[in-house]
Amino acid sequence: MNTPLILVLALALASPPALAGGSHYGTAAGAAAAFAGQVSEWPVPTPAFARDPAVAPDGSVFIAVMVGNKVARFDPASQTFEEWDLPPEHHPHGLLVDRQGIVWTTGNGNGSIGRLDPATGAMRELPTPTRDGGPHTLVISDDGSTIWFTLQSGNRIGRLDTASGRIIEYPTSGGPYGLTFDRRGRVWFCRMNDDRLGILDPATGKLAELALPEGSRPRRMATAPDGSLWVTLYGHNKLVQVDPDARRVVREVALPAGAAGGAYAVTVDGAGTVWVNEIRSDTVVRLDPGSGALKVVKLPTPGAGIRKMVVDAQGQLWYMGSQNGRLGRVR
Repeated sequence: MNTPLILVLALALASPPALAGGSHYGTAAGAAAAFAGQVSEWPVPTPAFARDPAVAPDGSVFIAVMVGNKVARFDPASQTFEEWDLPPEHHPHGLLVDRQGIVWTTGNGNGSIGRLDPATGAMRELPTPTRDGGPHTLVISDDGSTIWFTLQSGNRIGRLDTASGRIIEYPTSGGPYGLTFDRRGRVWFCRMNDDRLGILDPATGKLAELALPEGSRPRRMATAPDGSLWVTLYGHNKLVQVDPDARRVVREVALPAGAAGGAYAVTVDGAGTVWVNEIRSDTVVRLDPGSGALKVVKLPTPGAGIRKMVVDAQGQLWYMGSQNGRLGRVR
């Protein structure tokens, strides 16, 4: 699907003022002044399928240690880690840090949403209505009032009011995976097993969908500053750009590793630069949407297994190698 230039320009010109880049994980993504392609990695203290990094307001990086049932924090200044043990069977899958520094987790093991205050170590679990639904990925509204999350095995989308702890679920299908918001507040999510994107209007509770090519297996998504959405097609190793108002794909980008590369995580920095990893080739790819230029960064340690990436306020990319137990930074 090649996009005429006029269509891309129309998408940008018709959009309201730009959003912050990123994936709605709590801290707005910045943009680096220059890109050197320098990679640094640090082994995590408990490499028991650590995953899903998120940046805190102070610039530290939190990660979910899924099998080890912990949350860990990395301080880039001192290059040291701190860990918190979680309640039995919580097994965090996704994680984000709100503007007050509170860590929210998806308790994949016991069907809960966790709230950890790192300052006190106090942890509260909020049970989801579908207890065996497999809470997966979560995002937070800009004002911090609402967390939305996917329940992959339960085929549901969840909404949490952070003040009251009330959770509402909406049934869907396809093993919902990654999710994001568009500029009108609609929730978009990947229905990986259905080759579709789901669209939920929070104001009405109504669901809609956007069909993608057969076998594309959309996995994760992120919102760009121009309001468009970027989605990884794991089955085809491609990126697609979606106009959420027109509800159509406006650009398709084949990634360098070829059809079997396994496009997985995606995030966007504050300038609109798109980052994606190819999980089967141990690479991260940097896309300049304006020129279409791709830059491939080869990771220093093989077998990384990146499942989520995030950009910090300085425009640095952070990733967690779930399989090699290393937290990485690209700048």
